[in-house]
Amino acid sequence: MRVRRALTAASAMAFVAGLGLATALPAQAAEYSSALKIKGIQYDAPGTDSNRCSGGNTKNEYLTIKNYSRSNVNLKGYVVKDAAGNTFTFRASHVLEPGDYVHLRGGRGTDSDAGNVVYRQNCNFLWNNDKDTVYFNKPPGARADVHAYTKKANDRDGNGYITYHA
Repeated sequence: MRVRRALTAASAMAFVAGLGLATALPAQAAEYSSALKIKGIQYDAPGTDSNRCSGGNTKNEYLTIKNYSRSNVNLKGYVVKDAAGNTFTFRASHVLEPGDYVHLRGGRGTDSDAGNVVYRQNCNFLWNNDKDTVYFNKPPGARADVHAYTKKANDRDGNGYITYHA
């Protein structure tokens, strides 16, 4: 079991200030004020990568977004982006109740509130298998959450899945 210790942005800034250094914190060290956060990512779909719409495995690559608040939150207008600038915008209403989650999957399919799934309607893979950055932005463009990963540093068991928020 891997233990990950987190340093809050405020305590990191106080530490840096105490050293008299002016250093920017890495994106994933900052905690953004958002009810919705990236719970985890299946960045490397099991099996041999195939982005064919029929018989490919892009549906097995997904991002899990969870509502950590005590209120319902509508995903409409939220944007997911990778380091290369590929984006997906939630165009339809998809309401997450407190504690609820949604899998944003690659490939084509039928979105389902009951099944907690939204499809990108694109058969190309979004996430790189070696490293990438996942940006999650609120409708006005403010950052909701961000995480960078490398397969070597963040996926020690090599199963292609990384958990960020429990």
